[in-house]
Amino acid sequence: MSQRSRPGFDPLQVEVFQHLFAAVAEEMGACLQRSAFSPNIVERRDYSCALFDERARMVGQAAHLPVHLGAAPRSVAAVLERCSLAPGDAVLLNDPFLGGTHLPDLTLVSPVFLETGPGSRPAFFVCNRAHHADVGGPYPGSMGPARDVHAEGLRLPPIHLVRAGELDAAVLELFLANVRGRDERRGDLLAQWAACRLGVERLQALAEDHGAAELVQRADDQIEWTSGLARACVAGWPEGRYAVEAELDFIADADADPGGDAELPRLELELHVEGGRALFDFSASADQLPLPVNAPRAVVEAAVFYGLRLLLPEGTPTNHGCLAPIEVRTRPGSVLDPRYPAAVAGGNVETSQRLVDLCLAALARVEPDRLPADSAGTMSNLSFGGVDAGGAPFAFYETHGGGAGGGPAGPGAHALQTHMTNTRNTPVEALERQLPVELLAYGVRRKSGGAGRHRGGDGQQKRLRFRRPVELSFLAGRQHSGPAG
Repeated sequence: MSQRSRPGFDPLQVEVFQHLFAAVAEEMGACLQRSAFSPNIVERRDYSCALFDERARMVGQAAHLPVHLGAAPRSVAAVLERCSLAPGDAVLLNDPFLGGTHLPDLTLVSPVFLETGPGSRPAFFVCNRAHHADVGGPYPGSMGPARDVHAEGLRLPPIHLVRAGELDAAVLELFLANVRGRDERRGDLLAQWAACRLGVERLQALAEDHGAAELVQRADDQIEWTSGLARACVAGWPEGRYAVEAELDFIADADADPGGDAELPRLELELHVEGGRALFDFSASADQLPLPVNAPRAVVEAAVFYGLRLLLPEGTPTNHGCLAPIEVRTRPGSVLDPRYPAAVAGGNVETSQRLVDLCLAALARVEPDRLPADSAGTMSNLSFGGVDAGGAPFAFYETHGGGAGGGPAGPGAHALQTHMTNTRNTPVEALERQLPVELLAYGVRRKSGGAGRHRGGDGQQKRLRFRRPVELSFLAGRQHSGPAG
């Protein structure tokens, strides 16, 4: 029986509830942004919010960061597997080997109970992920040139931050004792809790308006509808095997030399299309490295999710159903599925961008004339920190945009965040008000996007002057070889 002919299936209700679920996630994001303390969350909006069903399947999301959202299902699944949950709970985690991406991304998950009483179970989960400007470790910003995960900061398996609506002061204090900028970190984390509480309240209100059973059914309908659209998309691809690869040049500090004689690690993807299904096979990629460039499998899945979502019809609900006809294969111990204790800070921000380039290059073989050339391929992560005039430690983190790839419809856009990130820049007013730094220059790096009929977008340049001594890290890729046209 097709989804359209199933009794009770109503395409109009799919559209209505798509917006209702997304509105909950969007309101969670607004709550988080307005309640947080750090410029990275308040100004740059480096956070994401989503809703999940009882099986940890994404039901709806806000228009936030693809790398956060595509990887979040593994975090929710880890919470379900490891934690006993009750109404009012909130579980915190960032462990990249248990559903996280990299340590600065703190994820908070709360259950949504629509019924009470003995034996009741969560019907939904709300989740938000926010990048904290510091989570400890030897480098301010927790994004320095670490060689293993222990040098990247505090690693948290799923742990209750809140039980039955009561904040666990001991867990919060343990976290705050290990980070720079204690007050800012506390404010950001409590803002995440506020966002989860709001999401729970909004879903419970929807259940009161429409009935709990109806709300659960409409969540299933979202996934079923998207699954059908995804299967139809893949069914139209020509069968075959399409191989693409890329080098992973990488800079973790000013002394690195990705352009030296050493062979650069390679990322390899073979796309298999057969029988209406697609296998994204990354297993031939390089072994994991003693550098912070390894990407947990959740990040790989996020890149594939993003690539396929670009090809689905406009208005398609973005949820678990996007991957219905898709299989992702990685090799444990590789740079794209590292084993503990691999360093992963750059996997989430740098390797993820290169993975999108690989996915789009492969998908361009089955969907020609729809996808652009490579974009900047880096988030150009800047972290710095020190001690302020009052003797208190501080830390700051931001990413920087670049050029978007030119495509069939025209040239690429200039100086903006592309693909796996969807953040803003830090306004000069916020930067100079909250930190001992002056912005001397900030603008488009003209004529840096390359030649061609549909040129790539130009990058950007920024000059800073620090009023106090700082320790600074710059984590970026594509400094050795530019994006492919």
